[in-house]
Amino acid sequence: MNDPLDLYKFAEQRGIDVDWIPLQRASSLSLDMKDGTYCIAVDPWKMDSIPIETVRMAHELGHCETGSFYCEEAALDIRQKHEHQADRWAVMRLVPVDKLDAAVAEGYVDIWSLAEYFGITEDFMRKAICWYTHGNMAAELYF
Repeated sequence: MNDPLDLYKFAEQRGIDVDWIPLQRASSLSLDMKDGTYCIAVDPWKMDSIPIETVRMAHELGHCETGSFYCEEAALDIRQKHEHQADRWAVMRLVPVDKLDAAVAEGYVDIWSLAEYFGITEDFMRKAICWYTHGNMAAELYF
C-alpha cells in the first residue's frame, strides 16, 4: 500500500532535499540546516528491503515535519522525545487509523499480514498498533 516513491515525492514537494550517500553509522538521517531548510541522507546500501526504506524515509520525514531534531550531545530523554515524535508522524502517515480499521475488517489481523498490506516492517506495524491501542509505541511491552 505504501510506496517509498510517494515519500520521496512528498519530500520534494516540501522542499526537503534527499540524497543517497554512504553513511558511516546510520542507514538514514535528517538535518535541520542553518538556512531553515531540511535535508535527508539515505544510505541505500544499508536498506535490505523496500519496507525498511519506507519506514526509514517516513521516520526521517517525521523529524522534518515535526521539527524534532537534536544534537548528538543531547540528553537521552530529549533524544527519545524527538525520536518518538518522528515515529508518531510516520505511523500516522503510513498507517492511518481509518485504513488500519478497514484492513482489519478485510481480514488482515496478523502482524505480518498487516505489515505486508501496508508495505512496512513488522516492527513498525507493532509500533503503530501500540500507538493506536495504548497511546505509546513501547511495542516491547505488549508483544
